[in-house]
Amino acid sequence: MKKKPTDETIIGITLPGTSAADLMGRQSVRATFRLTEHAISAISIVAAHLGIKQKSLFDHLIEDIRSLEMIAREIESRSEPDPPFRVQKTYVISRKTLSYLEKACEQYDAPRDALVEYSVRRLLPLIVREREKHNRRKEILRDLKAYVRMGEALLEKSRDLLGEDDPVSDRIGKTVASAQNSSDVIETYIEKGKSIEEFEIY
Repeated sequence: MKKKPTDETIIGITLPGTSAADLMGRQSVRATFRLTEHAISAISIVAAHLGIKQKSLFDHLIEDIRSLEMIAREIESRSEPDPPFRVQKTYVISRKTLSYLEKACEQYDAPRDALVEYSVRRLLPLIVREREKHNRRKEILRDLKAYVRMGEALLEKSRDLLGEDDPVSDRIGKTVASAQNSSDVIETYIEKGKSIEEFEIY
């Protein structure tokens, strides 16, 4: 007779290597930073364009230990003055991310706000690529709208020659309606990402 698996066995298979510390590290905490408006905009734009939460974006940036250490060393070696104007902004991040950030600040004697500011600058190449993609989407939308106009002209011709109830007119009508719906959805998506057009890269 087979021995019935215990709860410990089941949990051991389902959650291998999971510890209380791991789970605690995933808890969300609020952290306030003083950042430039440029950095705040960069975070918002990337999160919106990629459809991810700002918390996930922070976790990705800060939990990259090697990059964080390089940034901390760079700040340590620079005598660059602080930006003249910063905005106080509160974000939800994981406890583990906050822990990594504080350890790097302590180890390299780097200001926490500066470390976050420079980490956010890593997003700039991504914003450049997303802006290029955004412009290509706008180009495709223009072509799609032209396609819809051509379809509407063809539908009108089909109805004149064959009648509105003809199967061919009916099929063309459905195709044009589907293309118009796609055009509307794409236009809404592009409109939501319009902020990337005005973002200054420097």
